[in-house]
Amino acid sequence: MNCIIVEDEFLAREELKYFIKNFSNIDIAAEFEDGIDVLKFVQDNKVDVIFLDINIRSVDGVVIAKNISKFSEKPYIVFITAYKEHAVEAFEIEAFDYILKPYEESRIKSMLKKLEIAYNSQNEKAPSILNRINLFKNDKIIVTNLDDICYCEARDRETCVLTKNDEYFVKMTISEFYDSLPKDIFFRCHRSYIVNLTKIKEIIPWFNNTYNLRLKDISEEIPVSRGNIKAFKQIMNI
Repeated sequence: MNCIIVEDEFLAREELKYFIKNFSNIDIAAEFEDGIDVLKFVQDNKVDVIFLDINIRSVDGVVIAKNISKFSEKPYIVFITAYKEHAVEAFEIEAFDYILKPYEESRIKSMLKKLEIAYNSQNEKAPSILNRINLFKNDKIIVTNLDDICYCEARDRETCVLTKNDEYFVKMTISEFYDSLPKDIFFRCHRSYIVNLTKIKEIIPWFNNTYNLRLKDISEEIPVSRGNIKAFKQIMNI
């Protein structure tokens, strides 16, 4: 996986490079300070990830992201900015993440880990039958890719499995179903919930030192229980 860094502040750029080089397997293909140069580069070069500041010369980062979001093969866009007010607009164009400066080490490490998980899931060259699972809906068996699962919820002795567009059932308890899932992608965040780590877009502090999770393409917030907080923090580098 490669990336480009679009950042006109030297110290911020050097700090981000340090984290990328020391806490990920991402290669830095190029660095830019000017928006026009970025647009020229991405037209002729395949880029997997763009670390994108908003306040840069010539063309601001939001405009660049809107242009890139129209590509048939879209790179992951991670905004790196000192401005909170563009966050909603960023996620409307499906940015992977939105990092505020000055950087928090745990936040950067968590984002880099999620990037690699998402990239590896998306770019498996030959998904095998092991990456799929049989789910049930209206007495039909639906073969579903594990990457399409957003979260799972316990429903009596069955488990409801929710994707972006639908919900299915498996005739297993949530504990039994969790045992069948790859643990590098799925996490048992609550006795009644399993979450796909690659779908998390926001971690919200909640009562009694717990969290609620907002996922891509899903309106319901998923709880992280107190008993699972420590493991969740370790996984997400919080």
